[in-house]
Amino acid sequence: MSAGFGIYVHWPYCESKCPYCDFNSHVADTVDHGRWRAAYLSELDRTAEETRDRTVTSVFFGGGTPSLMKPDTVAAIIERIRAGWPVADDVEITAEANPSSSEAALFAAFADAGVNRLSIGVQSFDDAALKFLDRRHKADEARRAIEAARDAVPRFSFDLIYALPGQTAADWRRQLSEAVSLAGGHLSVYQLAIEPGTEFHKRRVEGAGDETAAELYEVTQEALAAAGLPAYEISNHARPDDACRHNLTYWRGGAYAGIGPGAHGRLRTGGAWALTLEKRMPDDWLRAVETEGAGLHKRTPIDPDERAREAVLLGMRLAGGLSAADFAETTGLSLEDWLDGDRLDVLADEELIAPFDGTRLRALPDGLMRLNAVLDYLLN
Repeated sequence: MSAGFGIYVHWPYCESKCPYCDFNSHVADTVDHGRWRAAYLSELDRTAEETRDRTVTSVFFGGGTPSLMKPDTVAAIIERIRAGWPVADDVEITAEANPSSSEAALFAAFADAGVNRLSIGVQSFDDAALKFLDRRHKADEARRAIEAARDAVPRFSFDLIYALPGQTAADWRRQLSEAVSLAGGHLSVYQLAIEPGTEFHKRRVEGAGDETAAELYEVTQEALAAAGLPAYEISNHARPDDACRHNLTYWRGGAYAGIGPGAHGRLRTGGAWALTLEKRMPDDWLRAVETEGAGLHKRTPIDPDERAREAVLLGMRLAGGLSAADFAETTGLSLEDWLDGDRLDVLADEELIAPFDGTRLRALPDGLMRLNAVLDYLLN
């Protein structure tokens, strides 16, 4: 299948918890890196037993803050992956990182360990915005970190957040202009979302209103497309051939293994799909790997209809949409037969999706902006 096979490795620790973050991240006074290294290697060995026939096309170290991992732990994980699976010659190995000076100083060591792509959590080039987001770095540190990444690895990306309270289109255009001047082949641009359970939610913080957020979204699409970085997914922009291959595996319905606390996986064995979920809390996961031989919380079969819903939900995020051939490969179903033709016609008449021709289901620009509503109508 064209989507490839990825391995996601979750590092659960951060120096501090960002107030907008709802990821599985935790702050710890001390971390026993030797124990964690051994646990990751054990989980990789267990997972390889059932997936050795797959060729690894991408590895992604996410978190948390993976740049807080020891470079020798990263090297050991990559070496164990190469020992356990066939690995593509052009395998993409990404590590997320923060722009603090202490972490940027390790970029070269991560490259030596085998990382060939860095994804940096810049979030803003404005110090006031960084303070609001409770980031630990300053804008100048972010600029230096981008240059350090450029020197260390062949490919890099960085994240920005928009639709902050009071943000204007003029301000955001200035941010995007600087981002383009510093970017490599990829940018990730996310609208601030106030998620339940986050510190911002507890404080009743509100981002920009819907009308302003929509305007800023349109500014983003126009400015980055004009700079040669068109959107290939709702929040991700890239030059030709520089999209994140690991994330494309998710969005195209490919299989992937999830390693580490709270990590999700989608594995296909013998034609059947299963969802895997690792124990969420770091101490629980580590203890389970050491005492029970696995950090797995649950493994749930995915029936074809549920897999079909997942394929549509993910594939419609892509600018190119969902391929009917990929849908058939991942579900065993016909996309044309599975979808409601009358609803497709309504969405096409409203110019939210392109008319469905039997080969590809694709949202148009207005549909991408209102994708949640489009999917709700199409699938429910």
